[in-house]
Amino acid sequence: MAVNLVNVEAVSKVYGTRALLDGVSLGVSEGDRIGVVGRNGDGKTTLIRMLAKLEEADSGRITHSGGLRLGVLTQHDSLDPAATVRQEIIGDLADHEWAGTAKIRDVLNGLFGGLSLPGFEHGLETVIGPLSGGERRRIALAKLLIEEPDLLVLDEPTNHLDVEGIAWLAQHLQARRSALVCVTHDRWFLDQVCTRMWDVQRGAVHEYEGGYSDYVFARAERERIAATEETKRQNLVRKELAWLRRGAPARTSKPRFRVEAANELIADVPPPRDTSELMKFANSRLGKTVFDLEDVTVQAGPKVLLQHLTWQLGPGDRVGLVGVNGAGKTSLLRALADAARTQGDAQPVAGKVVVGRTVKLAYLSQEVGELDPKLRVLEAVQRVRDRVDLGTGREMTAGQLCEQFGFSKEKQWTPVGDLSGGERRRLQILRLLMDEPNVLFLDEPTNDLDIETLTQLEDLLDGWPGSMIVISHDRFFIERTTDKVYALLGDRTLRNLPRGIDEYLERRQQAVEAAAPAPAAAAPAKKKASGDTRAAQKEMQKIERQLGKLSDKETKLHAQIADNATDFEKVALLDAELRELVAGRDELEMRWMELAEDA
Repeated sequence: MAVNLVNVEAVSKVYGTRALLDGVSLGVSEGDRIGVVGRNGDGKTTLIRMLAKLEEADSGRITHSGGLRLGVLTQHDSLDPAATVRQEIIGDLADHEWAGTAKIRDVLNGLFGGLSLPGFEHGLETVIGPLSGGERRRIALAKLLIEEPDLLVLDEPTNHLDVEGIAWLAQHLQARRSALVCVTHDRWFLDQVCTRMWDVQRGAVHEYEGGYSDYVFARAERERIAATEETKRQNLVRKELAWLRRGAPARTSKPRFRVEAANELIADVPPPRDTSELMKFANSRLGKTVFDLEDVTVQAGPKVLLQHLTWQLGPGDRVGLVGVNGAGKTSLLRALADAARTQGDAQPVAGKVVVGRTVKLAYLSQEVGELDPKLRVLEAVQRVRDRVDLGTGREMTAGQLCEQFGFSKEKQWTPVGDLSGGERRRLQILRLLMDEPNVLFLDEPTNDLDIETLTQLEDLLDGWPGSMIVISHDRFFIERTTDKVYALLGDRTLRNLPRGIDEYLERRQQAVEAAAPAPAAAAPAKKKASGDTRAAQKEMQKIERQLGKLSDKETKLHAQIADNATDFEKVALLDAELRELVAGRDELEMRWMELAEDA
């Protein structure tokens, strides 16, 4: 029977006049892998902070089992800005010790792309202070994963990770023994990692068995049985369930929900998009040409990112764009946006971009555009227009679209300056759609959006008749909203991937393996004999014993220096001996590293 690690008994928490949690009782046991979902502001982070005893409940009780080792990733790290990456992640372990530990190697490779931390100017010796929030967050996560807690509590662990990093983290967490409670908006990640879900809604927490797919089905069935009046919300849930059940690539390979009941629930739900109808409408709005690229070169400053690129974005094309950081995804969108803004006058450094005459582009960048903070939400939308034609006969007022994006009638009168980061992101997307574009560029549109808002955005985009390019680390969103995936793999080319993100991850893995030091040749004359490997391992063990003795001797020398602090002559002799010892230790560690590669 699984040991209970944390008990939450009748816990309540109030902020101002609002009860975030009201009499909630939950438990976390050994082996649990729990995903926490819910709208922004409904109390997800508050719940896990109280679970970890980082925040006190107003009433109720939270108890931890005796000796519980807890690892917590919060949204704000507690790293020492004066420390180096090495000091925070590896501590005082010698190179041969940490490099010989499979777990540490795996974490550094998975989160940073290599043991030398290629994205950091000074590798492990990089000082933390000047680093970005995303870089610091990866360091905090790496430090946590190298430890061995009984329970991991993670708040948005996939933030600032790319598609590869998220795939690695999912695989890593699947292989760990520790229990897990995780807040994330990444639905693919939830499906891969979690076996239970907590849905935080209106002060209560609803529990579901299974991953995200199972949760979508169970919630749809629960709301149908309860016969609530939230018809729109039920329809959205059923629509998403239909997509998950009908062969979606993001779905778990072995869904645990009851197949017959799920099929019955979605029997009358059509596919998310009527692709042929949308293409027909897109052609009428856009004509034959949207963007045609001929032998184009894209640069960022002096760095060439794409070369000899000939490509076409046609009417109604829905494209997901993935790639390694710095490969040129955002630069490509900016080059196309510049050409559209100037009707083809602004051209790349080489080649030609032809822009369709009817193109009306809306570009959602990663930066949230500044708006007058005194404007009300509804006023900010009405400044664009009062009504919007969303295509296929759908028309909405500014107020209706606000409601669809989670801004209730009361919230529509909130000053823009009082909105959270996620709410501002929602408002930014809303204003773009209000302008009735026929081409959309979305650069990381899912940042700061909760799952319910993402579902609503996907629903709007399902009926949107135009061309679209999406850059996102949210695999679920790309697979849900686009029909084709293209990749920038860092080799100055753009590749079509018929098998989507699975193919991208395979290609990236092949590239990493190709870049690694070549293995010993297969030919008998060149093949390393097993005796040589054994000899290397034997020498490594001998060096480890020597290093252990040197470490003891070094400790004694430090103690002797401290005892003779007033005898300068004696201290000088001891210091010379210490320097010689350290030099010898460094040589031995270097030799150990060489042997480790050979072995």
